[in-house]
Amino acid sequence: MNTRTPATQLRPRKTPTQPRSAETVAAIVEAAAQILETEGIAGFNTNAVAERAGVSIGSLYQYFPGKDALTVALMHRESQRFHDDAAVALTLESGEEALDYLIGASVRQQLQRPMLARLLDVEEGRPALRGETDKPGMKHLFTTIVHRAIPHHAHPDVAVADVLAIIRGMVDAAGERGESDIDGLRRRVRAAVFGYLRA
Repeated sequence: MNTRTPATQLRPRKTPTQPRSAETVAAIVEAAAQILETEGIAGFNTNAVAERAGVSIGSLYQYFPGKDALTVALMHRESQRFHDDAAVALTLESGEEALDYLIGASVRQQLQRPMLARLLDVEEGRPALRGETDKPGMKHLFTTIVHRAIPHHAHPDVAVADVLAIIRGMVDAAGERGESDIDGLRRRVRAAVFGYLRA
């Protein structure tokens, strides 16, 4: 049985070209985030999103063919926000500073809007949406930053994979537990990552 949703149902119907259209799309995507946060997956539907965004359902459907397309657009928005934050690490002088900043960006992504982050993590695992949120640019960013922090490591690719697993595991677990202390979690993840790299 094919559980994949056709790609045409996961992509926006059109890309806004005017500022007002772009604002409408941004309002719809933010409304989708707010509905997920307040109503959960069960209350997430296009009618609720259109009402929260203050647009007609017809206006919503001009851009998004359904709620899966809205979900994918929201995933892309959050991924871009994380990438933009994490990319600041590349401007820092030392590799250790860069990796520390990357850890902070990962923690912020999960705990600033924890309910949204947890629900999007669940949605990313759905077979229908698998592959729609692959982030090759993100993997390159992580790899570059970790390599800068461990320039003389004997097995840098293994270290990159392990560091990603440590960050993802600790941050996702903290999100599932409902933690909200961003600084506390950042310190714990930093201790785990740098402890591993210095072992």
